[in-house]
Amino acid sequence: MGALLKFVVILLGVGWLLGQLIRYFLRSKLAKFAQQVNEAAREQQHAQQRNTTPKNGNVNVDHIPENFKSKRSKEIKGGDYVDYEEVKD
Repeated sequence: MGALLKFVVILLGVGWLLGQLIRYFLRSKLAKFAQQVNEAAREQQHAQQRNTTPKNGNVNVDHIPENFKSKRSKEIKGGDYVDYEEVKD
């Protein structure tokens, strides 16, 4: 009977110790992950602030994709001017 009680006490002690160690490592990993996410969000926010439209309203285009250039030049060939009159109800 004494050996069984000793085994159960040791088993509970080891289980409690493993639980504490697992909790410690999970907290440290979770804190590190949260710090990385916050850092990435901060970098993204800074990049977004740098890429905003200038105060004067002008927009600078740095890159136009090749497929957009060829598609746009084929669509617009020119045409006739159609005079219209605006009708108000």
